[in-house]
Amino acid sequence: MTAPLVASRLPLPLVRRGKVREVYAVERDILLLVASDRVSAFDVVMREPVAHKGAVLTQLSAFWFRQLARVLPSHFLSADADEIVARVPALEPFRPGLTGRAMLVRRTTPVPFECVVRGYITGSAWAEYRESGTLAGEALPAGLVESARLDPPIFSPATKAEQGHDENVTFAQVVHALGRPLAERLKQASLALYEAGRSYAGPRGIIIADTKFEFGTTSPPDERLLVIDEILTPDSSRFWPADRYQPGRSQPSFDKQPLRDYLAGWKHQGKWDGNAPPPPLPPEVVQATSERYLEAYRLITGKDLEVDR
Repeated sequence: MTAPLVASRLPLPLVRRGKVREVYAVERDILLLVASDRVSAFDVVMREPVAHKGAVLTQLSAFWFRQLARVLPSHFLSADADEIVARVPALEPFRPGLTGRAMLVRRTTPVPFECVVRGYITGSAWAEYRESGTLAGEALPAGLVESARLDPPIFSPATKAEQGHDENVTFAQVVHALGRPLAERLKQASLALYEAGRSYAGPRGIIIADTKFEFGTTSPPDERLLVIDEILTPDSSRFWPADRYQPGRSQPSFDKQPLRDYLAGWKHQGKWDGNAPPPPLPPEVVQATSERYLEAYRLITGKDLEVDR
C-alpha cells in the first residue's frame, strides 16, 4: 500500500460516497467497495486520514465473511487486488490505491435497518438503561452495571440514518415494517453471527461487546438473505481487550478511542462544538488510532496486516 487514501476516484460509475467508502458499479449485479482511510467521530469526518484503516476494515471483513460463511452467506466475492484488476482491467493504473482496500461484492437490495446485537450494556444502551431501565423502550433486568455482560445477547435494531445518529427501535417496529418472517430471519441471523464471532474472538483476547450487521436480499427469483457491507470490524463493533475487562465502568477499546478522547477534551474545554469543521489532529493521535486498528486485526486473524511502513 502507498500513502493513506483520502478518497478514490475510479473510471467506474459511482453509486455513492459515504463517510468512509466509495461504492462503484462494475456489472449489473456486481459492485466494488473501496474503503478509504478517512475517519469520522461524533458524525464529523476528520481532515486527517488514518493510515491502514481502510485496509483493516476491508481485510478484516473479508476474513469474517469467509469465517462465518457457514452461519450465513455474504455478498463477498474477492478482496484480492490481482483478481479485481483481472476482472476490471481499466483499474490497472489504480492498483496501488486499491490494494488491500477494495472488495468486489454482489449487489443486493439493502434491508432498511441496522441489525444491532448487544452482548454487553454500554454506549447509548447504557445511557437509556441508566435513565429508565429500558432499551428502545423495552424493560431490561434490574441491577445491571455499566459494561455488564448480557446473557443472552439482545437483538436491538436501529433505523439507518443518512446523517446524524441511528435511532434504536423495537423489534415490533421491524415486524411492522418488514413483516414477521423477514424480521425473525434478521433477528436469528444477527444473533447467530454475533455468537459465532464472539466465540472466535474471545480466546484471542478480544471481547466483542456489541456490533451491527447489515443485510440485503438478492434479486428474484432466489431472493436470498446475505450479510453485506462490513462485518465485525472496529468501525461496526466495540472491541474490548479481554485482559482489561472490568464491569462497572467504561472499557478501553480497539478502535478510534484515542481520537474520540482527544475530541472529547476539546468539547469539554469549549474549544469545539461538535460540528464541522473539526479541530486538527496531532500526529500522535492519528498514529495511536492507526495502531489500535492494526492490533485488532492482528489479534483476530493471528497475523499482521501486510503494510508498507
